[in-house]
Amino acid sequence: MRFRPCIDIHDGKVKQIVGGALSDTSSGETNFVSETDSSFYAEMYRSRGLSGGHIILLNRSGTPEYEADLEEARLAMKTYPGGFMIGGGINSENASSFIKMGASHVIVTSYVFRDGVIDMERLSDLRDIVGKNRLVLDLSCRKKDDKYYIVTDRWQKYTDVTVDDNTLDMLSEYCDEYLIHAVDVEGKRSGCDKELLSLLGKWNKLPITYAGGVSSFDDLSTVKTLGKGHIDVTIGSALSLFGGDMELDDIISFMKK
Repeated sequence: MRFRPCIDIHDGKVKQIVGGALSDTSSGETNFVSETDSSFYAEMYRSRGLSGGHIILLNRSGTPEYEADLEEARLAMKTYPGGFMIGGGINSENASSFIKMGASHVIVTSYVFRDGVIDMERLSDLRDIVGKNRLVLDLSCRKKDDKYYIVTDRWQKYTDVTVDDNTLDMLSEYCDEYLIHAVDVEGKRSGCDKELLSLLGKWNKLPITYAGGVSSFDDLSTVKTLGKGHIDVTIGSALSLFGGDMELDDIISFMKK
């Protein structure tokens, strides 16, 4: 179990926004807006040797706001080359440019999961372009009818694809890792989704990073127990760097125990 740092960028600023609340017409419920740029956080992570972090661009691709997000992402990756994966607006045409920019991997959801299903042609293209070892699939999900369905377009649209062993097995042929937000608890500091963690903890074939609801060291213990020690975790709004109560160095110490 490792701690994976994150930098979420919206309107060109480092922010923490409640999961599932962001849309084209609303900036959602914002927990935190940073007064410093992304390089501050990148250096914080770099100096502590925290690799495999995630930069997520929250604005829609093709907008002036997305271009501002990109500038912030460049700052972070210049400060910590190879220290971050990046997601948001990734497609077959631009994926390689993010690798050249300094990202270790590209993270993809909506480009591959569209019209409710998996676009296998796009998925194959991305694997061929950046390589399986540089592709991360974001399987962030919400619960409906007792199943977890992958959601896209800022977590607003349900697909017909469920997160289960069959899906994880099939997609593992195309990617290096999974990033999975428990969208229903993301950003709410209300505790983790234990059922989802239990489901993921039983599958141990690729690295998985879990995000959502972690707000205490008891929650970290829950992730470790239900994830059977092989599910990594990222923390957003609960981290002191983003206005929360959990100190980064205390989390690092916890992970070393």
